[in-house]
Amino acid sequence: MITRRIIPCLDVRDGKVVKGVQFKNHKIVGSIVDLAEKYSTEGADELVFYDISASTVGATVKKEWVAKIADVINIPFCVAGGIKSIDDARSILNLGADKISINTPALENSKLINQLSKEFGSQCVVIGMDIKTVNNNDYLFAKTGNETTMHSTGINAMEWIKEVQDLGAGEVVINSMNKDGMRNGYDIKLLKKLSSVCNLPMIASGGAGCKEDFINVFKETNVDGALAASIFHSGKYSISQIKSSLVEKKINIRI
Repeated sequence: MITRRIIPCLDVRDGKVVKGVQFKNHKIVGSIVDLAEKYSTEGADELVFYDISASTVGATVKKEWVAKIADVINIPFCVAGGIKSIDDARSILNLGADKISINTPALENSKLINQLSKEFGSQCVVIGMDIKTVNNNDYLFAKTGNETTMHSTGINAMEWIKEVQDLGAGEVVINSMNKDGMRNGYDIKLLKKLSSVCNLPMIASGGAGCKEDFINVFKETNVDGALAASIFHSGKYSISQIKSSLVEKKINIRI
C-alpha cells in the first residue's frame, strides 16, 4: 500500500516566500527558513521550494537560502528554479537538497531530463508540470513565475508525461493552473486522466482548501502525494490536523 505524502510548497521570490492565485498577484507570506523549519517540525513529509522568478529572467535559483534550509530541517526537500545544466543541479544537490525539479528548462531542452537522470539517478529528477485546461485540452505552460512571461507551449500534458517517463524522470508534479490558490479542491478529473498514462510517482498540486480536499484526492486518485501552499501559509490547518483526518479515513500516511 502506498504511503501518501503531505508536501508544503514554498514559492520564493526575492528571498521571501510568496503566494498568488492562479499564478498572479503574489503576496509575501513569510521567511523561507522560518517556514521551512515550522513545516518540518509540524510533520511535513517533504518540502518543495520553487524560485518562481529564476526561469522568467534566465537566472538560476539563489543558492544562499538552499544551504540555510539544509541546516534547519531533517526531512527531504526539492528545489526548482532555472536549473538548466548538470552543474546547476550538482551545486543545488551538494548544498543539501535531495531532489531538483525542472519545468521550463525541460520544456526548452527535453534532453536535460535524460542528462540529469544519468548523472544523479532518476530519484533526484522531478518534472514540474504547470497545466491549464482550455476546452478539455490540457496544455503545458512555461515561465509561469511572472504574468508577463507566462505562456502556453502548446504541448499536450498527456504526451509530455509519456516523453518525460521515457527520458528518465523520477517523479511528476501535476499543478493545475485552473485550481491554483482557489482552495476548492484538487483537479481530480485532470489527475485521473494523466494517471492513465503515468507510471511514475505523481504529486497533486493546486486547489487544497480544507481537510476533505486531501481525503478526496487520496480516495479518488492514485497520487503518491499532495502538495499545498495556501492552506498551510494561512494557518487555517496544520499538517498534523491534515494527517489526523487522513488517519481517521484509514488513508496510509506517515505520522
